[in-house]
Amino acid sequence: MTDPIDGAALLNEVEAFHRRFNVFPTEAAYVAVALWDAHAHLIDCFETTPRIAFLSPEPGSGKSRALEIVELLTPRPVATVSASANALYRLVDSAAGLPTVLFDEVDTIFGPKAGADEALRGFLNAGYRRTTGALRCVGEGSNQNAQLFNSYCAVAMAGLGSLPDTVLTRSVIIRMRKRAPNEKAEPYRQRIHEKQGHAVRDLLAKWADSVREQVAGAWPEMPEGVTDRPADVWEPLLAVADAAGGDWPARARAACLELVHAAHDNDEASLGVRLLTDLRDKVFCGADRMPTAAIIECLLRMDDAPWGDLDDKPINSRTLARLLGQYVTPVNKPIKPRGIRTPSGFPKGYYAEDLTDAWTRYCPPTPEESATSATSATPQVNRGESVADTATAIRHMSAEAATQPTLAH
Repeated sequence: MTDPIDGAALLNEVEAFHRRFNVFPTEAAYVAVALWDAHAHLIDCFETTPRIAFLSPEPGSGKSRALEIVELLTPRPVATVSASANALYRLVDSAAGLPTVLFDEVDTIFGPKAGADEALRGFLNAGYRRTTGALRCVGEGSNQNAQLFNSYCAVAMAGLGSLPDTVLTRSVIIRMRKRAPNEKAEPYRQRIHEKQGHAVRDLLAKWADSVREQVAGAWPEMPEGVTDRPADVWEPLLAVADAAGGDWPARARAACLELVHAAHDNDEASLGVRLLTDLRDKVFCGADRMPTAAIIECLLRMDDAPWGDLDDKPINSRTLARLLGQYVTPVNKPIKPRGIRTPSGFPKGYYAEDLTDAWTRYCPPTPEESATSATSATPQVNRGESVADTATAIRHMSAEAATQPTLAH
């Protein structure tokens, strides 16, 4: 009878193997990648399988190397830079067992110069959860039958830039960067190191078999504040950490918090949430209404904000209306501009009362110290009236406006 495998020591070994060849941006990244490698051996125990995405703004940041090491440590790896959705569905549904799909150069599939590949995006999104798949017609000529193809499998990706929103929210995101002069990594030589990696992989497979029943019945405790989709992403990794024991449960939860917060900080996809937050914290700043022109003026004056360059042009009233129209007022109607009485006329604009429900549901908590009001030291708007003048007048009119009839749309 062989001695049981020490799960914590084995995960230490997995992490150490990555450290030989990869320079990840944070300690949390090493923890997440080691747990992800192990989770691929236990994928049948989970309801979801997080994607892991190695992304960077520039080439030469170690993304492909990270995938190469993951390939050595995971079961039935299939590496590709191009694949059709139909081929992947058939690969997952084959009798050989669930593959670990490794997509390199994924930016060529989803990047700005590549056409939208909805079928492949559908595979990646559907395969994140065990219960979904794809219906395809199978047969020849008129003899066609509908068949459900499974898509549930572990997927690791590497690419430049970013990924579609729906893929990012299903992923553990590792933002790679070029090595600094003082950061060293061991040169990877497949003929030498493949055998070493496979030895670690085989140990992971044996350990996974020994804890499979434990992991299948696990409901790991999530760190405070990690809910909804991030909780779905991290639940399998925390279950693996809990089964391994040692310091891995604590390290896993610390890594979870760090990477989830980092994903939110770097999330440029949700322009709507960014817009709502900027309106609350830097435009309205307590005002009960604001003309559209004043809102746009404020948005365009914000440093490090995307509003000056949306699809190569600055935000305008039409784009503002489109973005806000995705959300609803407290009475469940789309947010739309309404007439506003100001000292200089009756322009269209937005009311805080229409935005409050969206602010509550989508925006992060208000910071302890409010951001500096965007209504100070701003340029002039129409009729020589500054945004600050307009905002101040609007605030003074708040009480009076409550008794005024609402203007027609």
